[in-house]
Amino acid sequence: MLVFAVACGDAASALNPSEATRLHAAVASGLVITVATYFLGSVSGAHLNPAVTFAFALRGNFPWKRTPAYVIAQLAGGALAALTIKLTFGTLGELGATVPGPGVAPMQAFVVEAVLTIGLVNAVLGTASGARNTGTNAGIAIGIYNAVAKLCAAALTGASMNPARSLGPDIIRGDFSATWIYVFAPLLGAIIGVGFEWALKGPPTPSGDQGSGGRGKKR
Repeated sequence: MLVFAVACGDAASALNPSEATRLHAAVASGLVITVATYFLGSVSGAHLNPAVTFAFALRGNFPWKRTPAYVIAQLAGGALAALTIKLTFGTLGELGATVPGPGVAPMQAFVVEAVLTIGLVNAVLGTASGARNTGTNAGIAIGIYNAVAKLCAAALTGASMNPARSLGPDIIRGDFSATWIYVFAPLLGAIIGVGFEWALKGPPTPSGDQGSGGRGKKR
């Protein structure tokens, strides 16, 4: 649903640019993440993003043995969403693909995506790692962060922060020229974000295990 919402917004912008603006796309992305967090949070942790799954595992709140299945599901969802858009509208809006904006060099895009992912990972871990941060506010915080990131950087990089969100459309359109940016920058951002979480809150906690959907391990 995340990739479908973004790709559908790009298709709408290509068809009717006066009605579908960047603000609409940013709000839609944030809202769909908020909704998904609420209806999937208690089922799987609602990661939606390989970088988030990697961060939870690196933090010690999610089992490494479950990580590959999550990543495969995320990639499959992204590719199927892009395929649905292609079968419905053709390649309008490049199926929601993320590429550096005009005048943005690849390494500049890499830095932007890494920094945005640091913020995302800390927003996710921060709302899933303690009793005072879990519950009704988690989805709102994560959704708002995603919307703000889109508003700030969509014109620069697409503000993906999510390898599955970028790789799915790239697979269906068959263009991998910029894919490396949107795979490795979020992973680097996740590593740095986890480092910040350790500095701020110390070792992982059982409540973080529950928030990640990993069910955790005995401590």
